[in-house]
Amino acid sequence: MPEAVHLRDLSAHQWKSGIAAWLGWLFDGLDIQLYVLVATPFVVELVGANDQNDPRVSYYSSWIQAAFMVGWALGGGFFGRVADKLGRSRALNLTILTYALFTGLSFFAQTWWQLMIFRFLAALGIGGEWAVGAALLSETWPRRWRPWMAAVLQTGVNLGFMLAGLAHLMLHTLPPRYIFLVGVLPAFLTLWIRYAVPETEEWEQARQPNPVLEVGERRSGTDFADLFRGPVRRITLLTLTVCALALSAHWAFAFWYLQQLRSLAKAEGLSKDAIDVLVVQTGWLVMLVSIVGNFIAALIARFIGYRRAIALLCIGYFLSMTLTYSEPRDHAELRNGLICISLCQGVFALFTMYLPPLFPTLLRTTGAGFCYNIGRIASAVGIVFFGLFTKVGDSRLAMFYAGFLFVPAALVAWLLPELPNENAPPSAGPAD
Repeated sequence: MPEAVHLRDLSAHQWKSGIAAWLGWLFDGLDIQLYVLVATPFVVELVGANDQNDPRVSYYSSWIQAAFMVGWALGGGFFGRVADKLGRSRALNLTILTYALFTGLSFFAQTWWQLMIFRFLAALGIGGEWAVGAALLSETWPRRWRPWMAAVLQTGVNLGFMLAGLAHLMLHTLPPRYIFLVGVLPAFLTLWIRYAVPETEEWEQARQPNPVLEVGERRSGTDFADLFRGPVRRITLLTLTVCALALSAHWAFAFWYLQQLRSLAKAEGLSKDAIDVLVVQTGWLVMLVSIVGNFIAALIARFIGYRRAIALLCIGYFLSMTLTYSEPRDHAELRNGLICISLCQGVFALFTMYLPPLFPTLLRTTGAGFCYNIGRIASAVGIVFFGLFTKVGDSRLAMFYAGFLFVPAALVAWLLPELPNENAPPSAGPAD
């Protein structure tokens, strides 16, 4: 069957798969951001601190976020393997149920370590959904649209972050724990996915017996160890390195920038309500600009290829972070720097469609999920490590030093292979 050229050419199966993957990522973003928005006040409550300047607040909140990143990494590998064995649709259901359940249970946390456990378990599902959703879309939608699909899929995460901000505004008069109840909503999505979204044809065909193989012979690219065998090993090691470096730097920013904003606003005398509004407005600004960045990244990848685009955007991210946090600034002065940083975040949209096709079909979600998400273990260490540079109430230096990790990430990205048939003219993208 020829690939679709226009949106009207897409089948019902393709539309359902695309919608399921996008909604999964939307709710991923929602559940990811809920803790970031209330990390400081909730941990203040859990540790019995007098205010957010208590050293225990930044210490324990960073450990909770680190546990979340580790769970994200492990979930990507675990549910990636589940998706290769049981199918994309079934695995998608399991991942969404997992992160919805344990995000909701965070409401009941009474100590910082209970919250850490719930966030770790929720992250297993979030990490798995990334790998499964990316593979589902990669195997059902036209290959020539991959850069644009990556941008649209990443936009789901951005809008999820914004929904979390809206929920925070609506619930900011209640204790911080109430926001986690919003995280239960994604569970209802699984009722539709279970009956409406079939398995992909590519996965079904790959599961068929291979008549060429002799009895007892193993198909290549079906075991986890195959990630470190033959030509796949080089891909695995390179992508692991790029993801570990880039994600460590990105999540140091993503976690600490709102905490710093709160501290700056409090030092400038803003009220609690005004600080809450400022945090949400700044988060929305970052996400809106990131959406623009997703499509800019897709356009760059269309013309110069994925690996060059990834390397270029990593350098842009490095320059934006280091210049923004090279010296103390008030919250108003940070705006231009945050806009530049947000534009460069489109680099993570490119990983979405670039990584899965690098691996064999029956190792696709395992490989993409493992390589991308295992980088989050490095980012978990980075959040705690760079947090050591954080003075009480000021995380500027943590973000300044973290930005330098994008330089080696860009160098390694340049060594990655380019996908075939990815340099088609821009007109090959989706059209109405």
